Amino acid sequence: MTMTTTLTRQDAPHRRGTPGYTRITLALFAAGLTTFISMYSTQALLPALAQDFGVPPGTAALAVSVTTGMLALAVIPASVLSERFGRTRVMVWSAVLSCAVGLVLPLSPTIEWLLVGRVVQGLALAGIPAVAMAYLAEEVHGRDLGAAMGRYVAGTTIGGLLGRLIPSTVLDMSTWRWAMEASAVAAVLLAVVMTKTLPGSRFFRPKRVSWGTVTANLFLHLRNRDLRVLFALGFILMGGFVSAYNFLGFRLLAPPFDLTEAAVGAVFLLYLSGTVTAAVAGRLGDLVGRRWVLLAAVCVSAVGLVVTLPDVLALVLVGMLLFTGGFFAAHSVASGWVGALATEHRAEASSLYLCAYYLGSSLAAAGAGLAFGWGGWTATVAYVGALLLAAIWLSLLMLRAPEVRRADAPA
Repeated sequence: MTMTTTLTRQDAPHRRGTPGYTRITLALFAAGLTTFISMYSTQALLPALAQDFGVPPGTAALAVSVTTGMLALAVIPASVLSERFGRTRVMVWSAVLSCAVGLVLPLSPTIEWLLVGRVVQGLALAGIPAVAMAYLAEEVHGRDLGAAMGRYVAGTTIGGLLGRLIPSTVLDMSTWRWAMEASAVAAVLLAVVMTKTLPGSRFFRPKRVSWGTVTANLFLHLRNRDLRVLFALGFILMGGFVSAYNFLGFRLLAPPFDLTEAAVGAVFLLYLSGTVTAAVAGRLGDLVGRRWVLLAAVCVSAVGLVVTLPDVLALVLVGMLLFTGGFFAAHSVASGWVGALATEHRAEASSLYLCAYYLGSSLAAAGAGLAFGWGGWTATVAYVGALLLAAIWLSLLMLRAPEVRRADAPA
């Protein structure tokens, strides 16, 4: 009886409080850190890149957009590779290749070479976000999935913070090249932590897949109305979030604020609000249901955006605090909901969500560049506000969606 019970526990998904759950969440926390440090290491440097290369803000912002755009396009192929070669192997190789590219990016002689390098880095980065959500859905018990997803998203928030804070701090003492190099070294160290602690998959079995099979699986998820709404939410929320932060630095460096590079970098400490709200929202979604948590999070983000309109630094900071916390809470709930609704072919479902998520970062942010160039921060707020109104409408649609709490082990 004891032996049977032990085997059953060993073959069961990891539960909150167990050593396996701790290792998984630590490894995925580090994965979120290294991914987002690499992805957003140029965002705090956009004013410096525009000045050094003599290009307008919208062109400099491509150093962020091309990376997220390429990542979006590579997410689905990366998930296919994970079906054949394994979840953990794809995540590890993604970390290695993206870090290698990051170390040589500061040598770029022109903005064109920098953008090409960022394209390559975006392709290399895709393996971690493409696989992380599916890996968690397979290895973590359904009742604890929201909390585990919240920890992963919390890692992305701190990664996004460090990806801005490290280069902006170094930039105040040196050039953007050394600032970017410092971020690359930090990403390498965190990638090592991820590879050393990441447990092997227990509920995944490699299989050969054809593009026809993958396409059929993708369309299976696209026929699900609730999943389509979540995919659209990912596109809109990420697009609005990156749009605001891409041009916040330009606003704070200019009159009437005239902040230093280091001070603007410190503003990204507001990301810590997302670290808290992502974890709390994921846990609340597990306990009381995702519907109202999602809607409340999007509304908080919209309110925060409006608060940033006056040229009063305190209001800008409070507004961005609410905007950031609301965004990461909504993303945590939405991403966890995708894993719960997709009872089969979860890798493809996660990939569709992330493809939409990062396409929003790339395409919507490009539109924000036009808005900022035309009407400054006020036009940018109007642009992002329109996106958030659409997100509120989509969140209302999800009030009719089923709450799913899987208690069984994934097949």
